[in-house]
Amino acid sequence: MKWKGRQASRNVEDRRGQRVGGKGIAGIGGGFGLILVIVFTLLNGGNPADIVNNIGLNEPQSAETYQGSAREEEMADFVSVVLRDTEEVWTDIFAENGLTYREPTLVLFTGQVESACGIAGSAVGPFYCPGDQKLYIDLSFYDELSQRFNAPGDFAMAYVVAHEVGHHVQTLLGTTNEIMPLRNEMSEAEFNKYLVRFELQADYYAGVWAHHAQGMGYLEAGDFEEAMNAAHQIGDDTLQKQAQGYVTPDSFTHGTSEQRKRWFEKGFQNGTIQGGDTFNTNNL
Repeated sequence: MKWKGRQASRNVEDRRGQRVGGKGIAGIGGGFGLILVIVFTLLNGGNPADIVNNIGLNEPQSAETYQGSAREEEMADFVSVVLRDTEEVWTDIFAENGLTYREPTLVLFTGQVESACGIAGSAVGPFYCPGDQKLYIDLSFYDELSQRFNAPGDFAMAYVVAHEVGHHVQTLLGTTNEIMPLRNEMSEAEFNKYLVRFELQADYYAGVWAHHAQGMGYLEAGDFEEAMNAAHQIGDDTLQKQAQGYVTPDSFTHGTSEQRKRWFEKGFQNGTIQGGDTFNTNNL
């Protein structure tokens, strides 16, 4: 991806090196915030126990002097540029639809972080919290994406950022508030079917962003393939086969590899909000 020398977003909060002292949960609607952290975790491979630490009283955070490696600093610059690109694209798309886009904040952290949805560890992967409308990323995930999940390349990471921004788009459009309350109205297996559609829509929105990034001349040869490979590698079926040797479809929360690829590609081809209604289709 052509990104060096381009403008970075101003909406980046660098908390790397900060030590999280709080033990409290600042969720929306009590435990609802904890569910949202789990829902917006990009990968299924994280352990929910890594999300929340001991519950108790909040304590102030303390910052420590932090100096990332040259590679990490480059990745921090990269995700900031990608975030800026998403801001431009979604501001225009919302305006075309008579809407106003509110830019999210990207929080960079190391180890663990406190959000309005609770305290999360790096093991959960990048996530979005609708309670504060912020994206959270530990940049070490870039290496994990490349090595553990066999999805190398800067555009694979760009897809991750765009997917989380897709969740922000869902929040602004009201989709999040429509879907999440259903958790209390049905069984886990039934609700998981809605989560799959929810996540596939975020993949579609990531594809919409990529469509416009290509139109602006930012994509290079192989970028689309990097994103498609990342979508494949983090499909529920692929992850479950790797982890346990078999799949349990009732536990899927993000969609199969083929579904994730299909909806990202559909967004890439269409480039509009209108083509991403994953909730009213019989063909996921």
